[in-house]
Amino acid sequence: MAQKKILVVDDDPDFVDAVTTVLESRGYAVTSAADGAEGFRKAKAENPDLILLDVMMATKTEGFDAARQLKTDKDTSRIPVVLVTGIRKEMNLPFGFEPDEEWLPVGAVLEKPVLPDILIKTVEEHIRR
Repeated sequence: MAQKKILVVDDDPDFVDAVTTVLESRGYAVTSAADGAEGFRKAKAENPDLILLDVMMATKTEGFDAARQLKTDKDTSRIPVVLVTGIRKEMNLPFGFEPDEEWLPVGAVLEKPVLPDILIKTVEEHIRR
């Protein structure tokens, strides 16, 4: 069976390194992008089996915009996206986010910091088979 590819889109190099270590220890191939535009280009070029996407990068909503762009493009619309974000804590929001087909077209939303076991479980639930 071919190795599954995961694209991590996040501007925090420490988070990318930690997630890469966890995912590679489980046999996944991992590439990364530091912002939504680079993530979109890599998604089109590499066709990963799953994308882990941060929300707050250059802007506080960049990840939301990137998720919608990925889901409306014919080349990337079938790639599962999992949002991994610290926006709730960063902005002191009293609520979390739930996937929504129009507003937030992702498979799941994980709050940072995310435990490795939760990350792996979520990846395994959503990765393309």
